[in-house]
Amino acid sequence: MELKIENTKAQMRKGVLELCVLSIISEKEVYPSDIIKKLKEAKLIVVEGTLYPLLNRLKNADLLDYSWKESLSGPPRKYYHITPHGQGFLSELMTTWEELNTAVYRSTSKNQ
Repeated sequence: MELKIENTKAQMRKGVLELCVLSIISEKEVYPSDIIKKLKEAKLIVVEGTLYPLLNRLKNADLLDYSWKESLSGPPRKYYHITPHGQGFLSELMTTWEELNTAVYRSTSKNQ
């Protein structure tokens, strides 16, 4: 069986998606389409079908919460914000990411 590079790249992006979403939401209260826009700008392509289940999982884990806000262009919108528990979780994820990033760099660097 042949490995497809696109599958591997997609799995790598999925692995950091939770970290990126929590980090984006920790900056300010945010609407899901704004999260998608920011992730696309960062080349972490995400569609609503991927984001909404993740937001629900994070909400159910008490890492996120949301509030409804009136919209000028339609029905009220759900805006997400990070909870205190989510802040602690994000902090631990960031530490793990920094350690992992350093380990990957060290193991893949050709100038050792």
